[in-house]
Amino acid sequence: MADGTPKLRHLVISAAMAALALALPPAFHMVGLGSKFLPLLLPLLLNGFLVPFGWALAVGLIAPLISSLATGMPPLYPPIAVVVALEGATLGAVAAAVYRGKRERLWPALIAAIVAGRAVALGSSWLLARCFGLPPALASVAMLIQGAPGVLLQIAVVPLAVRALGARRGILFS
Repeated sequence: MADGTPKLRHLVISAAMAALALALPPAFHMVGLGSKFLPLLLPLLLNGFLVPFGWALAVGLIAPLISSLATGMPPLYPPIAVVVALEGATLGAVAAAVYRGKRERLWPALIAAIVAGRAVALGSSWLLARCFGLPPALASVAMLIQGAPGVLLQIAVVPLAVRALGARRGILFS
């Protein structure tokens, strides 16, 4: 294997997951599912199972900001895009740090990533609500409740996708 092959593989996988992060939200909105299912975060979480920590962190942080500039979702003002970027970076980074390519770590990595991501989103939305003079507890709890269907979707889809990709024994997990 050439020296650049792993880096190229991580670049291609991360680019594909970033592209999905840009494409899924408009698709969900077109069929009326909106942001409840956290469609932008789904590929960022999956990316954490496919690439190393640094790649997952960077893509998780950058993709929501690119999406915001390209599509207006999530909005830059109020700075929801920053909250989503922090959550996306946390999801991918924690999944990558805990999973490290070991099947027995799939569920611990998934649960740890989701809990850490939601905690970052909760803290970020708390601070954001305070800055905008909104009741922080109400705004934070509302954000958590609104994203509950998305968390369930992550729990349902990510393990299936990781197992299916791993079963292919392709370059994704080599």
